[in-house]
Amino acid sequence: MTSFTSATRRIAGQTGLAVREARVVGSQHGYQHLMITLAGGRRAFAKVAAEASPVAADGAAVEGAAAVAGESAADEMAAAFAAEACSLRWLAEAGAVPVPEVLAVTEAALVVSMIPPGRATPSAAFTFGAELARLHAAGAADFGAPWRGFIASLPLDNTQFSPFTQWPQWYASRRLLPYLRMAVDSGALRPEDGRLVEAVTDRIDSLAGPPEPPSRIHGDCWAGNVLWSDGRGWLIDPAAHGGHRETDLAMLALFGAPDLDRILVGYNDTVPLAAGWPSRVPLHQLHPLLVHACLFGASYREGVRSAARAALSA
Repeated sequence: MTSFTSATRRIAGQTGLAVREARVVGSQHGYQHLMITLAGGRRAFAKVAAEASPVAADGAAVEGAAAVAGESAADEMAAAFAAEACSLRWLAEAGAVPVPEVLAVTEAALVVSMIPPGRATPSAAFTFGAELARLHAAGAADFGAPWRGFIASLPLDNTQFSPFTQWPQWYASRRLLPYLRMAVDSGALRPEDGRLVEAVTDRIDSLAGPPEPPSRIHGDCWAGNVLWSDGRGWLIDPAAHGGHRETDLAMLALFGAPDLDRILVGYNDTVPLAAGWPSRVPLHQLHPLLVHACLFGASYREGVRSAARAALSA
Protein backbone atom coordinates (compact mmCIF):
# COMPACT_ATOMS: atom_id res chain seq x y z
CA MET A 1 0.00 0.00 0.00
CA THR A 2 1.35 3.42 -0.93
CA SER A 3 2.31 5.58 2.04
CA PHE A 4 2.10 9.30 1.21
CA THR A 5 4.00 10.56 4.22
CA SER A 6 5.60 13.96 4.27
CA ALA A 7 8.96 12.27 3.70
CA THR A 8 7.57 10.47 0.64
CA ARG A 9 6.22 13.67 -0.87
CA ARG A 10 9.41 15.51 -0.06
CA ILE A 11 11.87 13.08 -1.63
CA ALA A 12 9.64 12.69 -4.70
CA GLY A 13 9.45 16.46 -5.09
CA GLN A 14 13.18 16.94 -4.63
CA THR A 15 14.33 14.23 -7.05
CA GLY A 16 11.53 13.66 -9.56
CA LEU A 17 11.61 9.93 -8.78
CA ALA A 18 8.36 7.96 -8.47
CA VAL A 19 8.55 7.22 -4.76
CA ARG A 20 6.08 4.79 -3.20
CA GLU A 21 7.30 5.03 0.37
CA ALA A 22 9.98 6.82 2.38
CA ARG A 23 10.95 6.90 6.01
CA VAL A 24 13.58 8.85 7.90
CA VAL A 25 16.15 6.57 9.55
CA GLY A 26 18.70 9.07 10.86
CA SER A 27 20.58 12.29 10.30
CA GLN A 28 24.19 13.40 9.99
CA HIS A 29 26.24 16.35 8.75
CA GLY A 30 23.17 18.53 8.24
CA TYR A 31 21.03 16.13 6.22
CA GLN A 32 18.53 13.36 6.85
CA HIS A 33 18.93 9.71 5.87
CA LEU A 34 15.91 8.03 4.31
CA MET A 35 15.09 4.48 3.25
CA ILE A 36 12.85 4.68 0.19
CA THR A 37 10.92 2.34 -2.06
CA LEU A 38 10.39 3.35 -5.67
CA ALA A 39 7.22 2.74 -7.62
CA GLY A 40 8.55 -0.46 -9.21
CA GLY A 41 9.54 -1.89 -5.82
CA ARG A 42 13.24 -1.07 -6.01
CA ARG A 43 14.73 0.01 -2.70
CA ALA A 44 17.09 2.94 -2.36
CA PHE A 45 18.87 5.14 0.15
CA ALA A 46 18.62 8.92 0.17
CA LYS A 47 20.32 11.87 1.80
CA VAL A 48 18.26 15.03 1.81
CA ALA A 49 18.78 18.51 3.19
CA ALA A 50 17.13 18.77 6.60
CA GLU A 51 13.71 20.44 6.46
CA ALA A 52 13.92 22.94 9.25
CA SER A 53 17.59 23.79 9.08
CA PRO A 54 20.76 22.70 7.31
CA VAL A 55 22.35 22.14 10.70
CA ALA A 56 22.43 18.81 12.54
CA ALA A 57 24.68 17.30 15.22
CA ASP A 58 27.84 18.85 13.83
CA GLY A 59 26.04 21.75 12.22
CA ALA A 60 28.59 24.30 13.41
CA ALA A 61 31.10 22.67 11.09
CA VAL A 62 28.60 22.83 8.21
CA GLU A 63 27.95 26.52 8.78
CA GLY A 64 31.63 27.23 9.37
CA ALA A 65 32.65 25.54 6.14
CA ALA A 66 30.06 27.50 4.23
CA ALA A 67 31.19 30.76 5.79
CA VAL A 68 34.80 30.08 4.82
CA ALA A 69 33.70 29.45 1.23
CA GLY A 70 31.50 32.56 1.21
CA GLU A 71 28.39 30.51 0.48
CA SER A 72 25.17 29.63 2.21
CA ALA A 73 24.96 26.29 3.99
CA ALA A 74 22.42 25.21 1.36
CA ASP A 75 24.90 25.95 -1.44
CA GLU A 76 27.60 24.07 0.41
CA MET A 77 25.34 21.05 0.86
CA ALA A 78 24.40 21.07 -2.82
CA ALA A 79 28.10 21.00 -3.68
CA ALA A 80 28.63 18.11 -1.25
CA PHE A 81 25.86 16.05 -2.88
CA ALA A 82 27.37 16.74 -6.30
CA ALA A 83 30.83 15.74 -5.06
CA GLU A 84 29.59 12.43 -3.68
CA ALA A 85 27.77 11.64 -6.93
CA CYS A 86 30.91 12.45 -8.96
CA SER A 87 33.00 10.30 -6.62
CA LEU A 88 30.68 7.29 -6.87
CA ARG A 89 30.51 7.46 -10.66
CA TRP A 90 34.28 7.86 -10.98
CA LEU A 91 34.95 4.87 -8.72
CA ALA A 92 32.38 2.81 -10.65
CA GLU A 93 34.20 3.51 -13.93
CA ALA A 94 37.09 1.35 -12.73
CA GLY A 95 34.91 -1.78 -12.64
CA ALA A 96 36.74 -2.98 -9.53
CA VAL A 97 35.17 -2.47 -6.08
CA PRO A 98 31.36 -2.28 -6.32
CA VAL A 99 29.68 0.98 -5.34
CA PRO A 100 26.01 2.04 -5.16
CA GLU A 101 24.44 3.36 -8.36
CA VAL A 102 23.55 7.05 -8.35
CA LEU A 103 19.81 7.20 -9.07
CA ALA A 104 19.32 10.94 -8.63
CA VAL A 105 21.27 13.96 -7.47
CA THR A 106 19.92 17.48 -7.01
CA GLU A 107 20.83 20.52 -4.96
CA ALA A 108 18.77 19.14 -2.09
CA ALA A 109 19.11 15.35 -2.32
CA LEU A 110 21.20 12.36 -3.34
CA VAL A 111 19.59 8.96 -3.99
CA VAL A 112 21.62 5.78 -4.48
CA SER A 113 20.74 2.12 -4.85
CA MET A 114 20.33 0.05 -1.70
CA ILE A 115 23.02 -2.50 -0.85
CA PRO A 116 21.53 -5.69 0.66
CA PRO A 117 23.04 -6.33 4.11
CA GLY A 118 25.60 -9.08 4.54
CA ARG A 119 28.54 -9.81 6.78
CA ALA A 120 32.30 -9.64 6.65
CA THR A 121 34.12 -12.95 6.23
CA PRO A 122 37.80 -13.72 5.65
CA SER A 123 36.97 -14.73 2.07
CA ALA A 124 35.05 -11.50 1.40
CA ALA A 125 37.90 -9.49 2.96
CA PHE A 126 40.45 -11.15 0.65
CA THR A 127 38.25 -10.41 -2.37
CA PHE A 128 37.80 -6.81 -1.25
CA GLY A 129 41.56 -6.36 -0.89
CA ALA A 130 42.14 -7.65 -4.41
CA GLU A 131 39.40 -5.43 -5.83
CA LEU A 132 40.69 -2.40 -3.92
CA ALA A 133 44.11 -2.98 -5.47
CA ARG A 134 42.53 -3.03 -8.92
CA LEU A 135 40.60 0.15 -8.14
CA HIS A 136 43.77 1.95 -7.16
CA ALA A 137 45.57 0.63 -10.23
CA ALA A 138 42.90 2.20 -12.46
CA GLY A 139 44.71 5.43 -11.67
CA ALA A 140 43.92 9.11 -12.03
CA ALA A 141 45.17 11.89 -14.30
CA ASP A 142 46.65 13.87 -11.40
CA PHE A 143 46.62 14.10 -7.64
CA GLY A 144 43.33 15.73 -6.71
CA ALA A 145 40.09 15.78 -8.72
CA PRO A 146 38.24 18.06 -11.15
CA TRP A 147 35.35 18.51 -8.71
CA ARG A 148 35.09 20.26 -5.35
CA GLY A 149 35.69 17.86 -2.53
CA PHE A 150 34.12 17.27 0.87
CA ILE A 151 34.92 14.98 3.77
CA ALA A 152 32.06 14.70 6.26
CA SER A 153 30.85 18.32 6.47
CA LEU A 154 34.23 19.90 5.73
CA PRO A 155 35.53 21.16 2.37
CA LEU A 156 38.32 19.09 0.84
CA ASP A 157 40.68 20.96 -1.48
CA ASN A 158 40.94 18.85 -4.64
CA THR A 159 43.04 21.33 -6.62
CA GLN A 160 45.17 19.11 -8.82
CA PHE A 161 48.93 18.67 -8.92
CA SER A 162 51.02 16.90 -11.52
CA PRO A 163 53.37 15.18 -12.19
CA PHE A 164 53.11 12.33 -9.71
CA THR A 165 56.48 13.11 -8.08
CA GLN A 166 54.75 16.01 -6.31
CA TRP A 167 52.45 13.88 -4.08
CA PRO A 168 54.29 14.75 -0.82
CA GLN A 169 53.80 18.49 -1.30
CA TRP A 170 50.24 18.00 -2.53
CA TYR A 171 49.41 15.97 0.58
CA ALA A 172 51.00 18.54 2.88
CA SER A 173 49.30 21.55 1.28
CA ARG A 174 45.89 20.02 0.47
CA ARG A 175 45.36 17.46 3.23
CA LEU A 176 47.43 18.35 6.30
CA LEU A 177 47.98 22.09 6.69
CA PRO A 178 44.37 23.30 6.07
CA TYR A 179 42.97 21.05 8.80
CA LEU A 180 45.89 21.71 11.11
CA ARG A 181 45.15 25.45 10.93
CA MET A 182 41.44 24.83 11.48
CA ALA A 183 42.07 22.56 14.48
CA VAL A 184 44.51 24.99 16.12
CA ASP A 185 42.24 27.98 15.49
CA SER A 186 39.30 26.15 17.08
CA GLY A 187 41.32 25.14 20.14
CA ALA A 188 41.11 21.41 19.40
CA LEU A 189 44.90 21.38 19.07
CA ARG A 190 47.46 23.50 20.91
CA PRO A 191 50.18 25.55 19.21
CA GLU A 192 52.80 22.99 20.22
CA ASP A 193 50.74 20.29 18.51
CA GLY A 194 50.74 22.46 15.41
CA ARG A 195 54.52 22.71 15.47
CA LEU A 196 54.78 18.91 15.72
CA VAL A 197 52.63 18.41 12.61
CA GLU A 198 54.52 21.18 10.82
CA ALA A 199 57.71 19.22 11.48
CA VAL A 200 56.13 16.38 9.50
CA THR A 201 55.28 18.68 6.59
CA ASP A 202 58.80 20.12 6.65
CA ARG A 203 60.20 16.60 6.18
CA ILE A 204 57.41 15.27 3.98
CA ASP A 205 59.65 14.58 0.96
CA SER A 206 61.87 12.21 2.94
CA LEU A 207 58.97 10.57 4.82
CA ALA A 208 56.68 9.82 1.88
CA GLY A 209 58.47 6.79 0.45
CA PRO A 210 59.16 6.06 -3.21
CA PRO A 211 57.23 8.09 -5.83
CA GLU A 212 54.06 6.46 -7.16
CA PRO A 213 51.61 7.56 -9.85
CA PRO A 214 48.19 8.87 -8.75
CA SER A 215 45.85 6.10 -7.63
CA ARG A 216 42.06 6.16 -7.85
CA ILE A 217 41.29 6.21 -4.12
CA HIS A 218 38.13 6.34 -2.02
CA GLY A 219 39.61 9.02 0.23
CA ASP A 220 37.55 8.29 3.38
CA CYS A 221 37.99 4.53 3.52
CA TRP A 222 37.28 3.78 7.17
CA ALA A 223 35.54 0.55 8.16
CA GLY A 224 32.09 2.21 8.33
CA ASN A 225 32.31 3.13 4.66
CA VAL A 226 32.72 -0.51 3.60
CA LEU A 227 29.46 -2.46 3.44
CA TRP A 228 29.62 -6.24 3.20
CA SER A 229 27.13 -7.87 0.85
CA ASP A 230 27.06 -11.15 -1.08
CA GLY A 231 30.69 -11.98 -0.41
CA ARG A 232 32.10 -8.59 -1.42
CA GLY A 233 32.97 -5.27 0.18
CA TRP A 234 31.09 -2.27 -1.25
CA LEU A 235 32.39 1.29 -0.92
CA ILE A 236 30.02 4.06 0.16
CA ASP A 237 30.33 7.76 1.11
CA PRO A 238 33.50 8.43 -0.88
CA ALA A 239 35.68 11.52 -0.91
CA ALA A 240 37.32 10.16 -4.05
CA HIS A 241 40.29 11.72 -5.80
CA GLY A 242 43.65 10.93 -7.29
CA GLY A 243 45.78 10.16 -4.27
CA HIS A 244 48.26 7.73 -2.76
CA ARG A 245 47.03 4.16 -2.47
CA GLU A 246 48.53 3.75 1.00
CA THR A 247 46.03 6.37 2.22
CA ASP A 248 43.02 4.06 1.85
CA LEU A 249 44.85 1.18 3.55
CA ALA A 250 45.94 3.40 6.45
CA MET A 251 42.35 4.56 6.91
CA LEU A 252 41.11 0.96 7.04
CA ALA A 253 43.63 0.29 9.81
CA LEU A 254 42.80 3.45 11.77
CA PHE A 255 39.30 2.43 12.81
CA GLY A 256 39.61 -1.34 12.73
CA ALA A 257 38.32 -2.87 9.49
CA PRO A 258 37.28 -6.51 10.01
CA ASP A 259 39.75 -9.15 8.77
CA LEU A 260 42.25 -6.43 7.85
CA ASP A 261 45.00 -9.05 7.55
CA ARG A 262 43.04 -10.82 4.79
CA ILE A 263 42.32 -7.49 3.05
CA LEU A 264 46.05 -6.78 2.97
CA VAL A 265 46.93 -10.25 1.66
CA GLY A 266 44.36 -9.93 -1.12
CA TYR A 267 45.69 -6.48 -1.96
CA ASN A 268 49.38 -7.38 -1.94
CA ASP A 269 48.81 -10.56 -3.95
CA THR A 270 47.15 -8.44 -6.66
CA VAL A 271 49.35 -5.31 -6.75
CA PRO A 272 52.32 -5.51 -4.34
CA LEU A 273 52.87 -2.56 -2.04
CA ALA A 274 56.11 -0.59 -1.97
CA ALA A 275 58.78 -1.62 0.50
CA GLY A 276 58.41 -0.05 3.93
CA TRP A 277 54.72 0.83 3.55
CA PRO A 278 53.78 -0.16 7.17
CA SER A 279 56.14 2.50 8.53
CA ARG A 280 54.24 5.14 6.53
CA VAL A 281 50.80 4.28 7.93
CA PRO A 282 50.96 7.05 10.60
CA LEU A 283 51.78 9.65 7.94
CA HIS A 284 48.65 8.71 5.98
CA GLN A 285 46.55 8.60 9.17
CA LEU A 286 47.42 12.19 10.06
CA HIS A 287 44.86 13.61 7.63
CA PRO A 288 41.79 11.75 8.96
CA LEU A 289 42.91 12.40 12.54
CA LEU A 290 43.16 16.13 11.84
CA VAL A 291 39.71 16.04 10.22
CA HIS A 292 38.32 14.36 13.33
CA ALA A 293 39.97 16.99 15.53
CA CYS A 294 38.25 19.69 13.47
CA LEU A 295 34.87 17.95 13.73
CA PHE A 296 34.96 16.54 17.26
CA GLY A 297 37.50 18.54 19.18
CA ALA A 298 40.35 17.91 21.57
CA SER A 299 39.53 14.23 22.15
CA TYR A 300 41.58 13.57 19.00
CA ARG A 301 44.57 15.63 20.15
CA GLU A 302 46.61 12.67 21.40
CA GLY A 303 45.85 10.68 18.25
CA VAL A 304 47.21 13.51 16.11
CA ARG A 305 50.30 13.85 18.29
CA SER A 306 50.98 10.09 18.29
CA ALA A 307 50.65 9.82 14.52
CA ALA A 308 52.93 12.81 13.96
CA ARG A 309 55.60 11.41 16.30
CA ALA A 310 55.38 7.99 14.66
CA ALA A 311 55.67 9.49 11.19
CA LEU A 312 58.76 11.45 12.20
CA SER A 313 60.42 8.40 13.74
CA ALA A 314 59.73 6.05 10.81
